[in-house]
Amino acid sequence: MHLLNLNQADLSDIRLIASDVDGTLTQNGKFVPNFIHTLLDLQSAGIKVFLVTGRSAGWVSALVNYLPITAAIAENGGLYLQLDSKQDLLSNIPNINEHRLLLENAFCQIQNRFPSLKISSDNQFRITDWTFDVDDLSADDISAIAGKCCEMGLGFTYSTVQCHIKLAHQDKAIGLTKVLERYFPEFNQDQVLTVGDSPNDEAMFDPDKFPMSVGVVNILHYQDKMTHLPKYVTQASEFLGFAELAKLLL
Repeated sequence: MHLLNLNQADLSDIRLIASDVDGTLTQNGKFVPNFIHTLLDLQSAGIKVFLVTGRSAGWVSALVNYLPITAAIAENGGLYLQLDSKQDLLSNIPNINEHRLLLENAFCQIQNRFPSLKISSDNQFRITDWTFDVDDLSADDISAIAGKCCEMGLGFTYSTVQCHIKLAHQDKAIGLTKVLERYFPEFNQDQVLTVGDSPNDEAMFDPDKFPMSVGVVNILHYQDKMTHLPKYVTQASEFLGFAELAKLLL
């Protein structure tokens, strides 16, 4: 699939950016000085920014309170968080404790086959999914783990940093759609721009759900592993690619 250069995009209708964090808003794993300035510039221009990340509810609840953003969706569509400490569970989980045990047992079964797997450092702050580090897992390993999760009736996705065991119908696009319908009905699809860099952003690249999407150029590392790719791609990678997008919007 041929990806269009971002300079070809008409961004005049965009009023809300739904962006991944790791590898999209970070540079070499960190927020850089220009990051806050870019968010403030977008805010001043009346463009809302949502974080839509695979990171844990615990980590994201801190980010949403400290960054100049409108809201955030954590755990790949599992939970919605706002500045006023409002939280909304987006996944259908009747009993959180039972759900956590289910995910832990699933991880243990996978770990029996891959003993070197390490639980992610933020897993203790999670509610809706269970994560372990990507490390040096090969494409075949990832495929085998995804297949095992499917056998157990669970979903699976991965990013540049983590693998996620989750409910089968939990992803960023489903979570974002629910949030827009419940809290921001004034926005239509053409006013929302989704941004990401890895396979766990793929659902947000589905043109039937979000026709306007951008991948920072590091998305090209995964293009042969994804069904849905972004409509446009930046020239720069990671946050520098997002800054390139912000400059065009402003």
